[in-house]
Amino acid sequence: MKLSTSQKIYISKSKIPRAGLGVFAANNLKKGEEIEICPIIELQNEAGLLEKSKLFNYYFLWKNKKHCVIALGFGSIYNHSYEPNATYKKNYKNKTVDFVAIKPIKKDEEITANYNYGNPNDKSQLWIKSIKPPVK
Repeated sequence: MKLSTSQKIYISKSKIPRAGLGVFAANNLKKGEEIEICPIIELQNEAGLLEKSKLFNYYFLWKNKKHCVIALGFGSIYNHSYEPNATYKKNYKNKTVDFVAIKPIKKDEEITANYNYGNPNDKSQLWIKSIKPPVK
């Protein structure tokens, strides 16, 4: 498989409080459109070590709670939202994390995903301590 950098996105300062950088659409994206295919670095049995590092808020659980990965490309920079416009899919066969639009995304709009295991409708508390679920 050949992978190349996505021309559909760019990184800039996020408007989400305390988020730092974010990933933005370089052009309008359609619902269902593939945004980016991110190769991964696998970290087997190292999830516990990440809790003590800055990478703690940037990894993806892979096949179990001890097996995690870092998504390359812009994969670990997409910010979390409980109202996401994208989702991610773990592609175990190709060893990638694939981001896909779940609604139309306008040019220069920040692309966000719900990090509750890729479920865009899950509003439960994240492991990331600085992000709280919405109050109803």
